[in-house]
Order: sequence, then C-alpha cells, then structure tokens
Amino acid sequence: MLGQEETLDLIKKAQAGDENAKETLVNENSPLIKSVIRWFKDKGVENDDLYQLGCMGFLKAINRFDCSYNVKFSTYVVPMVVGEIKRFMRDDGAVKVSRAIKGLNIKINKFVETFLMQNGKKATIVDIAEHFKISEQEVVMAMDSAKMPVSLYTPFDDGDEDGLTIIDRFDGQENEDFVDKFALKDIIENLEERDKKIILMRYFYDKTQSEIAERLGVSQVQVSRLENKILENLRKKLQG
Repeated sequence: MLGQEETLDLIKKAQAGDENAKETLVNENSPLIKSVIRWFKDKGVENDDLYQLGCMGFLKAINRFDCSYNVKFSTYVVPMVVGEIKRFMRDDGAVKVSRAIKGLNIKINKFVETFLMQNGKKATIVDIAEHFKISEQEVVMAMDSAKMPVSLYTPFDDGDEDGLTIIDRFDGQENEDFVDKFALKDIIENLEERDKKIILMRYFYDKTQSEIAERLGVSQVQVSRLENKILENLRKKLQG
C-alpha cells in the first residue's frame, strides 16, 4: 500500500503526463474503487462497466487533485468515483423509465400536500389514482420509487424552481464533481438537532414539508423557511 508521500509524488508525475504513474495509482487503489462500486451493485449496470466508470472517476480525481489540499487523496477520490457513476446512471437511457416514475412521485407529493391543506386529511391511494387518472398499482409503484437512495441530482418539488436539482442550490461547477453525501456527511452531523432532522427527513427519507411539519409540530411554511435557511448555510460551508 502506498504511503501519503509516495502517493502525492505519483500524482504530481501523473499530472505531468506520466502514464506509468497513473497506472500505478489505479492498480494500488483498485480495492478502494471496487469497494465504492459495490454500493451500486444490482442497479442495472454490469460490474465490469461499473469498474470502468470508477476508474474514469479516479483518473479525473488525479487530474483535479491539488496536492496542497489538507486532505487525503482517498477522501477526495470517493465522491469523484461516485459522481462519475451517478452521472452515467442519471443520463443513461436504461434509467429513463425510473426517472419518469420518480417524476410522477414528485407530482404525487405536491398533490398530497395540497389535498391535506384543502381537506384536512391525508389523500388515499384511491384519491391519488383518481386525480392522476392512473391505476392504484401505478400510484404504489411511483410512491415506492421514493425509497431508492437519494441523489443530489434529484429534482426539487418546490413548485417555483421547476427543473432545478438539489445540487443546483449549492452552485458551482466544482461542486458537481465533489459535493455528494460524502462531502456533506460531516457538515450534516454537526447541524443542530432540529436542522439535522429536517435535512434527513426531506432528502434521505423523502418526506414532504407537510409531513415534516406534522412531526415537528410547526407549520408547513415554517418548515419551508427553515429548509431554505439550512440549505443556504450548507452551501456557504461547502464553499468554505
């Protein structure tokens, strides 16, 4: 296993165009790449393809890594590898149907929030099916899609930010490569307990603002304001 100084030396050589240095870094870090791609097993992409995507992300990490960073190279590598795989899974035609289902789930969440405010009770599966003119099975399928792991590329369902994703709220091209749940983990862990609950429920457990408000004993408007404030603080911390 390479030491930190040896790794940095190889990175500098690789950035200068030394292909042997790149190959050595990939080979030595192959176990790390394989450990990351295991998180995407059975997601519709062959293991060999996952590994190739992982290597692509790893090579990008080599090219973009600043050796003056006060961070281990492996810490920088992980979100880069994850980002490369997620971008492929997001853009590849094989997942377009899944994205359509998730889009329906977002619309259902909006309807459920509106229904609750207008009727004072939660919408049933039948209510949702009748509103969207789809079968009850399709409603269940769409709502089940929310149980999949959340990505920062998931579209917002705020209504007034059509087409924007979570990552857009943090701004900056570099964030698209580096910011993911791995980069956010430490920051989220240090949030105040209430703020942490809101972020976890909203983006990791796919709860609506109304559902969060009910659990916290506040209004949906308060949750919306708190969410925006928390996201703004996260963005500032990520930008350093």
